[in-house]
Amino acid sequence: MGHNQFSDLTSDEFRERVGLNKGVPEFFKSEGTGMRPLHQIRASLPSSIDWVTKGAVTDVKDQGSCGSCWSFSTTGCMEAAYFLKTGSLASFSEQQLVSCDTNDSGCNGGLMDNAFEWIQDNGGIFTEDDYPYTSSTGTISRCKSTCTEVSGTTPKSCTDVSESELALESAVSQQPVSVAIEADQLGFQLYSSGVFTGRCGTSLDHGVLAVGYGTDSGTDYWKVKNSWGSSWGESGYIRLERGKNQTGGQCGIFMSASYVTL
Repeated sequence: MGHNQFSDLTSDEFRERVGLNKGVPEFFKSEGTGMRPLHQIRASLPSSIDWVTKGAVTDVKDQGSCGSCWSFSTTGCMEAAYFLKTGSLASFSEQQLVSCDTNDSGCNGGLMDNAFEWIQDNGGIFTEDDYPYTSSTGTISRCKSTCTEVSGTTPKSCTDVSESELALESAVSQQPVSVAIEADQLGFQLYSSGVFTGRCGTSLDHGVLAVGYGTDSGTDYWKVKNSWGSSWGESGYIRLERGKNQTGGQCGIFMSASYVTL
């Protein structure tokens, strides 16, 4: 733990600042039907993987005082899927989702699977450059429709991952995965570095991106990209304990995992 931009905030003020008090959909896990097949576990898995070093992950972004974490998790997953499809890394627009996605609630919360479906129905997504993020103060601008969706960004499917460590390892070994966690604990608020093994519940309130896994000095971990800027944690990332004997995984990381295929 260490000082960061949230050090002077009470727990309630922290939850308000990053939108953790906005709530999440009652059913955070979809049923695995329609657009959402269940992930098939691979027979063999690498002992570690880091999609950041593989070039599939854009720079850490900052959602500001808007409960839009779901949109950043969604674009992160889309960016990785686009990289795997084309070999090019592009940054996609969270603001388009916050302002235009009628499946979700802008700064008042949302669900990554819903956003994937909206992007599919919309025929793709804009780039960050064409539609920059402007909701860091919690203000939502009117939907802008004058840009052009990036070719090849219409999802073919959104796959749900079963609630187990093996299933999530298998999915993350193939590509970064959108996950939901509980992030309202003091240890999470003031996290600075290392593998987070502390108290963490499973009342899901925050959407993030699982970008790898590995082992550090005998402790297994998940590498997770957050959306609170690069001054928080390990340059915007946190490593959550992997292999913890807790239903739902550390911070509930198993409970609502999914990824998109382009």
